[in-house]
Amino acid sequence: MGIFTFEDLLNYYPLRYIDRTKIEKIASINPQTDYIQVAGKITEIETLGERKAKRMIATLEDETGVVELTWFQGIQWIQKTLQEGNQYLVYGKTGFFNGRPQIMHPEIELFTSELKNGKSFLEPVYPTTEKLKAKGLNARQLAKLTGALFTLVSSKDIIENIPDEILQKLSLIKRYDALTAIHFPKNQHDFEKALHRLKFEEFFLAQVRMGMIRSKRHRKSKGVLFEKVGELFNSFYKNYLPFELTNAQKRVIKEIRTDTAKPHQMNRLLQGDVGSGKTIVALLVMLIAADNGYQSCMMAPTEILAQQHYNSLKNLLKDMPAGIALLTGSTKQAERKLILQDLKKGNIHILVGTHAVIEEVVQFNNLGLVVIDEQHRFGVAQRAKLWEKAETPPHVLVMTATPIPRTLAMTAYGDLDYSVINELPPGRQPIITVHRFETKRASVMDFVRVEIEKGRQVFFVYPLIEESEKMSYENLMQGYEQVKSFFPEHRYSISMIHGKMPAEQKDINMQRFKSGDTQILVGTTVIEVGIDVPNASVMVIESAEKFGLSQLHQLRGRVGRGSDKSYCILLSPYKLNNEAKERLKIMCATNDGFKIAEKDLEIRGPGEIEGTKQSGMLNFRLASLVNDKDLLDAAKFYSELILNEDEGLLQIKNDGLKTYLLSQKGKTAWSKIS
Repeated sequence: MGIFTFEDLLNYYPLRYIDRTKIEKIASINPQTDYIQVAGKITEIETLGERKAKRMIATLEDETGVVELTWFQGIQWIQKTLQEGNQYLVYGKTGFFNGRPQIMHPEIELFTSELKNGKSFLEPVYPTTEKLKAKGLNARQLAKLTGALFTLVSSKDIIENIPDEILQKLSLIKRYDALTAIHFPKNQHDFEKALHRLKFEEFFLAQVRMGMIRSKRHRKSKGVLFEKVGELFNSFYKNYLPFELTNAQKRVIKEIRTDTAKPHQMNRLLQGDVGSGKTIVALLVMLIAADNGYQSCMMAPTEILAQQHYNSLKNLLKDMPAGIALLTGSTKQAERKLILQDLKKGNIHILVGTHAVIEEVVQFNNLGLVVIDEQHRFGVAQRAKLWEKAETPPHVLVMTATPIPRTLAMTAYGDLDYSVINELPPGRQPIITVHRFETKRASVMDFVRVEIEKGRQVFFVYPLIEESEKMSYENLMQGYEQVKSFFPEHRYSISMIHGKMPAEQKDINMQRFKSGDTQILVGTTVIEVGIDVPNASVMVIESAEKFGLSQLHQLRGRVGRGSDKSYCILLSPYKLNNEAKERLKIMCATNDGFKIAEKDLEIRGPGEIEGTKQSGMLNFRLASLVNDKDLLDAAKFYSELILNEDEGLLQIKNDGLKTYLLSQKGKTAWSKIS
């Protein structure tokens, strides 16, 4: 359970509490009862079955009725402690078997006069495991151990890690008092004060740690200096910018410009919803790099996306004296050789590519900026290889179209500076999203037919079934056949892409759809990232209940990229669980990726959100990113206040905080983005 030291035991908090003063009557047990505490006499004990199927049943009786107590494990130990005719206090989860109430694996103790006279206290119940229970280390024993520990420690032994000033301002209790009351609360009021204090502490320590990592980077990490905004940037901005930038884009460029004008490595996360114009921001920053004599590298997770970035950047720069090249796994050998030579000479200002750009043979003349698209698809080690290609670490701009809730960004990406493009370019129409049941498939297909007849194109997406590639493939093939039955091949042309397909075939099918040769593209979630077909106006998502919210939102962003009205149709079976209903309802209610991300965090919790499970960032024991946003804001505010005034925590008033952080060093896996 990760308990090695006394301190680990102090930080192993109870799961819930039993109010030992509250004893119910056995007759009150009904199918709605969850946990209950009853008292009575054991009238019968019997052991049934052989070896693995062995179980022990005891009958407990009070003046109102009887309940069966059942054990499948730890039977030998229970046999030694239970005796017929004795009075016991029993606590556990209720159920019914053959119409009779029963409690399986209850907590049980002799009903002594001390308990009868009703000592008013809440008893902690600790999470434990079946293996430990079998060894006699159940929730009760853990409580005894923790209780014994509290007789040995005093407030002097517990480092106070929040400065007094903050404790007073926020009316927080001392750490020793909080730990005592979270384990053995005298009443509800004490428990709530302890919980409030310890939640704030978790957020506060995380924010201080992150702030120190960030300020150390700002102080120590040397970076290349972009001293000027020069000819390339100004000329492109005045003469070739295809549209007026939104205020959000201008603000982000200003933030990046401020970073790159300092001799420290920029490490910035740029977040913007699908279609918010992150690529044009990246291009303008790459032109600033070129103006200062530095090369840029833009890395994308797939060939399709890299190709697309390259095409759009090349198109934008066609009248500019800026060298741009594309390097992927399928670049022909002769072409690759030329690119590598030009890169080394410095003739290429911008290199766009996939993982291929991190290979040893790829050498830059003067790399100054790295732009990474959809960073969560790259491993930390892969990203780090790019920084090694320059003597001074290049500036890093990490882009993602997966909206990250603000609370998550503050914790999971707190060591990065953070920019958000939160408005869409003018002229983009909101996508109309509807949910339809399977039973309405024919009318959905009629609607799709009408759109195709208007000259539009359509996506059909099928879920990837995680457990089985074979099932996913069969699912997709069935879907493909079904689409063909509604849209016969002599009248309609259909392309298909999926993960098993060779890259070349995938590209051909994709290009056919892009150029308008095929009207329908059937695929798995391969099409989730970065496919840009302005003429596609309908996205049909099959078995939509199997997708997460952020994935549905990403898929929806593949349409609505032109000026036509666009639609996203979520198809699902009629029988849905509540969570799936909630997800589909949210998708139909809003196009705002940030609202969707907040909801996603609420429904799934932070551990499920892409990439955070591995990072060890969000292992708060008590605090919740969903329910405790105010505490997180307060923790951020006070951590910044302290670090702005005393960056190295050298002042006497911050002694406890510094001592505590040093004692915890190496215990937390802070995953650094770069």
